[in-house]
Amino acid sequence: MARQHSHKEGGDVHHMVPLSTYYKVYGALIFCTILTVGVSSRVTGHNLGTWSDVIALAIASVKAGLVLAIFMHLKYEGKMNRVLLGTAFFFVVVLYFFCALDIFTRVMPINPLG
Repeated sequence: MARQHSHKEGGDVHHMVPLSTYYKVYGALIFCTILTVGVSSRVTGHNLGTWSDVIALAIASVKAGLVLAIFMHLKYEGKMNRVLLGTAFFFVVVLYFFCALDIFTRVMPINPLG
C-alpha cells in the first residue's frame, strides 16, 4: 500500500512527511553540530583564524535552512511564504552590511605609545 503524502482538509493541502525524513534531518543536524564544535579552535586546538567563524556561520546557515525547510514545512508551502522569507533574509543582509560598513569605516585612533 503506497503512502499518501498529502491530504486535503477544508481546501488546504497538508503534506505528510515520512518519519524517516525527520530522522535523516535530525542526523544531519547532529552531524553539523559536531562539525561546528570541531571547527572551534578552543575545543580542537587547531587555529583557523577568522575562517573558523566563517565556517561556523556557514554550518549554522545550513542547519537553519534544514529546520526551516523540513521542520517548519516551508518546503511544502506556497510561493508567498518563500517570498516573505526571502524578503526578511534580504533585509537582514542589508542590516549586517550597514553595520559592517559602519564598523570598518571608523577612523582608528592614534596610539600615542607607539
